Amino acid sequence: MATDSARTDEFEQHRGVLTGVAYRMLGRISDAEDVVQEAWLRWNAESRADVRVPRAYLVRITTRLAIDRLRQSRTRRETYVGPWLPEPVVTDFGPAVPDTAERAELADSVSLAVLVVLESLSPLERAVFVLREAFGFPFGEIATVLERSEASVRQLATRARRHVEERRPRYDVDPAERRDLTERFLAAAAGGDLDALLALLAPDVRLVGDSGGKAKAPLRVMVGADKVGRFFAAVGTEAAAFEVRLMELNGAPAALVLSDGRPELVLQLEVGDGAVETVYVIRNPDKLLGVSPMAPPLSD
Repeated sequence: MATDSARTDEFEQHRGVLTGVAYRMLGRISDAEDVVQEAWLRWNAESRADVRVPRAYLVRITTRLAIDRLRQSRTRRETYVGPWLPEPVVTDFGPAVPDTAERAELADSVSLAVLVVLESLSPLERAVFVLREAFGFPFGEIATVLERSEASVRQLATRARRHVEERRPRYDVDPAERRDLTERFLAAAAGGDLDALLALLAPDVRLVGDSGGKAKAPLRVMVGADKVGRFFAAVGTEAAAFEVRLMELNGAPAALVLSDGRPELVLQLEVGDGAVETVYVIRNPDKLLGVSPMAPPLSD
């Protein structure tokens, strides 16, 4: 019989994967941590004789708990004030992922744009997409996790992949280019330079602001370079006195705006064909609690 210490050590070996699955399923690190904690409680109470492969068992429990929570949260989001965006997280895939292509794939699976698209999937489609596309689980294992036939899981995967591909960003952008555009955007906004902003924005650029009704942000998606440019030319000068730090959030460069050391907002750009296509602004204070230069990163 495994000792309490051995059981804890075994769980901790898989915590990163479990948190990664739950976050991609739920879009909130706090919800993901709650799910992982509940998985730990079930793991701790489970007889070792009933667990053949610990990682598979823990992923199965975590995924099912996340599906249940996702179904419950759908009702709450119907009353959410303004657009809903995922909670930003610090990402660092570390030396365990040395391959550039694999690192890019992991970053894409946790990007704000992709997580927004995942919101439109059914809970089962989302689970299949996360387990297959982000973590490479075989269809047979996913079928066991969801208690579905392998054929039905393959159908779910096909529908989910098609849906995501139709709606995800169209361009693969070098992180250095994205960082450069972010810096230029911030400088233009801080200087109230409308012409410089318009030069950076795509004609149909979108501004998506998430405040949850708890801070100042547009309550509807703003569309069009002139509207978005004028908005940032006006508010950017007000934010110029705040501290701005560039860091990696959700696998891409982002700006963290601080006031007296406290997070005020996160801004991240989606870029395509050399222009800003979407501006995400997260101001809901509940979603900024875990974002700081010293926040622990979400691993793979």
